[in-house]
Amino acid sequence: MTESDPDEFNAFERRGWAENSADAYDRVFGPVTRRFVDELLDAAGVGRGARVLDVATGPGYVAARATARGARAVGVDRSPQMLAMARGAHPDIEFREADAEDLRLPAASFDAAVANFCLLHVGRPEKVVAELARVLVPRGRVALTVWGPPDRARLFGLVPEALRRAGASTPAGIPEGPDFFRFSSDGEFSRLLSSAGLSDVAVQTLEFAHRVPDAEHLWSGMLHGSVRTRALLALQTVDARARIHSELVHLLEPLRVDGGFDIPVSIKLASARKV
Repeated sequence: MTESDPDEFNAFERRGWAENSADAYDRVFGPVTRRFVDELLDAAGVGRGARVLDVATGPGYVAARATARGARAVGVDRSPQMLAMARGAHPDIEFREADAEDLRLPAASFDAAVANFCLLHVGRPEKVVAELARVLVPRGRVALTVWGPPDRARLFGLVPEALRRAGASTPAGIPEGPDFFRFSSDGEFSRLLSSAGLSDVAVQTLEFAHRVPDAEHLWSGMLHGSVRTRALLALQTVDARARIHSELVHLLEPLRVDGGFDIPVSIKLASARKV
């Protein structure tokens, strides 16, 4: 496997979020990424009066929920499109454009720092966690989420499997990225937080079934509301994309229930404390 270039990967992600539909993300993936926001905030000890930094805030789901708890939240993201959606939905919350690897915020300025699925979209996850630790006050808490292992987190395992079954290859122009499921390992996730000098590291697994109404709903989200998967699909030939679609429909069939498909989702939630 070709070694990942963090700068190339970050540039690819930045372009992807600029081209994406924030509405498609909100419609298709928002119901999943919002589902355990309270557990994320609980793990970070967020309560009334807490100063909370929400990194990779996206449409502002976590910052909004923290504010509803009485916390003072600041949301940051590197996607102007996502920030525009967040500001439109939550005009009373402060949102800033910032890079998770270089927040450019004062040290020891937050009681809690959270990042919901941020680590999957950065070339240097160690730098992100180091930045979260840096902006925390002593004894402040950090909490992060990633997807669980691909056999349990089927929502993002289905399309890569459909590509393999369709005999499609990764198109030229898509850079090698970090291992998408690296931190689905409790040990790897724990080591990441410990490497930033954080203590009392804990990792928990949260699982549920996510209902999608039909294959087209999921296909639309992948084509318009994701980054790497969107590129994997959009850069295929018309024939290859049709084969991938057909394989996705086939893979979904065993998950059929009344009213659509129930797709297994697994999330890893890690938390820790700054010494």
